Amino acid sequence: MSEIRHNALIGWQENAKLTSSGNKKLENKKISDIFGMNVFDMNTMKEYLTEGAYFSILAAKKQNKKIEIETAEMIAKGMKKWAIDLGATHYTHWFQPLTGGTAEKHDAFYKPSSSNTNGIENLTAAELIQREPDASSFPSGGLRSTDAARGYTVWDPTSPAFILEIESGKTLYIPSVFISYTGESLGYKAPLLKSIESLSQAATSVYHYFDESISSVIPTLGCEQEYFLIDAGLYEARPDLMLTGRTLFGRKSAKGQELDDHYFGVIPERVHNFMNDLEEESLKLGIPVLTRHNEVAPGQFEFAPMFEELNVANDHNMLVMDLMHKVARKHNLRVLMHEKPFHGLNGSGKHNNWSMATDTGINLLSAGNQPGNNLPFITYFVNIIKAVHDNADVLRASISGPGNDHRLGANEAPPAIISIFTGSVMEKLLADFEKMGLNPNAPEGNPKMELDIPKIPSAILDNTDRNRTSPFPFIGNRFEFRAAGSTQNCSLPMMTLNTMVADQLNSFKKSVDEKLSNGTPKEQAITQILQGYIKEAKSIIFNGDGYSDEWEKEAEKRGLSNVKTTPYALDAFITDEAQLLFERNNVLSSKELIARYNVLQEIYVNKISTEACMVKELALTHILPAAIDYQSQLLKLHKGYNELGLDKASTDIKTQIEEIHGHTHAIRNYIAQMDKAGDQMHGVKSVNDESKWLNDNVKPYFDKIREHADALEILVDDSNWKLPKYRELLFIK
Repeated sequence: MSEIRHNALIGWQENAKLTSSGNKKLENKKISDIFGMNVFDMNTMKEYLTEGAYFSILAAKKQNKKIEIETAEMIAKGMKKWAIDLGATHYTHWFQPLTGGTAEKHDAFYKPSSSNTNGIENLTAAELIQREPDASSFPSGGLRSTDAARGYTVWDPTSPAFILEIESGKTLYIPSVFISYTGESLGYKAPLLKSIESLSQAATSVYHYFDESISSVIPTLGCEQEYFLIDAGLYEARPDLMLTGRTLFGRKSAKGQELDDHYFGVIPERVHNFMNDLEEESLKLGIPVLTRHNEVAPGQFEFAPMFEELNVANDHNMLVMDLMHKVARKHNLRVLMHEKPFHGLNGSGKHNNWSMATDTGINLLSAGNQPGNNLPFITYFVNIIKAVHDNADVLRASISGPGNDHRLGANEAPPAIISIFTGSVMEKLLADFEKMGLNPNAPEGNPKMELDIPKIPSAILDNTDRNRTSPFPFIGNRFEFRAAGSTQNCSLPMMTLNTMVADQLNSFKKSVDEKLSNGTPKEQAITQILQGYIKEAKSIIFNGDGYSDEWEKEAEKRGLSNVKTTPYALDAFITDEAQLLFERNNVLSSKELIARYNVLQEIYVNKISTEACMVKELALTHILPAAIDYQSQLLKLHKGYNELGLDKASTDIKTQIEEIHGHTHAIRNYIAQMDKAGDQMHGVKSVNDESKWLNDNVKPYFDKIREHADALEILVDDSNWKLPKYRELLFIK
């Protein structure tokens, strides 16, 4: 066995011993004792802020009022005192650039003073509100150039500041938007906030048909995060995992997920310890993590928080992804968030549970006791279906990425076809409403199911079954956008969904108001328009098996798109219709939208190029040397033992080696051609062309090389193989 693989396999036991024996700090404590203890939330603000400063933040959160500089000075003073009281020495504006991750630049509270040799700790209003990072090294998609590099981070008072603690100290984090010197958004948070406001205005305006007392509607979100955990030593013995997040080579283990014995199984102790520590750190930061369990694939897990206001929920998801990596290292584990880290096993998604709620606490997607007679619910339900129908390609673009291309349609996740699952109960409700409108005699929802099991109480049925094969199922009181990838910043798909639903609700209100002005009674006007929407949009509804080949054929008949790869799916963002959609809802200018398109295409190019280089390197430095070395051993044995069939074994290995050599040579040639073409077409060739060229010409070789490398894995003696195998990566806990 190679030294690297041998050391990794021996080292995992020591890693497990060094792991924390479990989180003891929560013993004899309730979760409520620590929840939010490191968050500058509204309760903490009451203690540290003046009454005026407190109500100014409340007004910013609830009424979108801007905070004046004088008030910001008092807030900065109170926030600094709170942070220092808890031991923080630095602060940072925490923002979400177009890389898809988070970014931070730390500054010390301490300021030297000429009049006081010891200096002072301080945080001014100007420092709280705005800082200047160098924007030149962040992707901008053409919005900024290197010689015009200034950018600003600006405080978002609607998402609470928090303190992040590591062994060496504590830092105050201030959630912020990221903009250019000329005001364009260079990050994900600003357009998300704009889309939330756009949806709030549209949804509130429509709800006033039913109740004029509400002031606002807020979209809510709960992000289910799937991930893999593997031993740190095994991870570090796999260069492909370290640099690309997925195994570019690796034959399926003799046992995988086919027995369904991992899903919801007993959580391994080492993983349980990791989860306990992760939950404690999350709870301190006010992240309501409530659910944890084993997922389908061996080594795969999930946690899910309770829903929150969408902006805060997204911040919390980005924060917890960072926390996962930090906590895993303490347990000598590594977190894999790639959408498809292991070939042939389920990948990881991030299910976005989305709904809308009024400021009075009414969930607009709660069907109530009698859904067929609930006009407010039907209004929002049908408008969302219409919005998805009319903007399906844009919604598909919002969840595009090289990792998700491996997952979508792989019989583990929804297909690349955007459709809506309503369930049979809601399907009948829509059919009945289309024919006759509201039904005062409609059956009550949530019926009981009497179980023929002694001593077991009745079960209460939901309004829908669950459908794992749909990208956008309705699941009783919310829609679950299941197609988002596990590495994604939820801002992009949620911004897209908010915008298109807001646009649809605005169109709906305009149509209703026209009918009202012509004397049509309100309920009749609303019903007639919704009936028309159902007729127009019901082709997007599919309640069957989204994994089936039959659905692809049926979807094509219905005229639904099935764009399977990122470079082509992203084109939906730059259509005239998409640009108008985001512009008229004041979410993204055409320039900002095209910039995001360029950034996402560039990310695709960079990731596929990295994988191409890694495929070549591993094939030439790990796979082929192991195969050639073993082949030499066979040939030496063959001289004296012809009857053992060693010549046939050697020939089989030779065939695989030759195939790998040929395909890696082809990759080298294609990349050389691309580089040459780029030099010749300097300033002409677009990143769009480059991504499609890589997708069509280079990426197909990855699977071809993998097929032969994985064949070698069972032809070459185990003692010669250098890379840790799937059985080791997945089943060593």
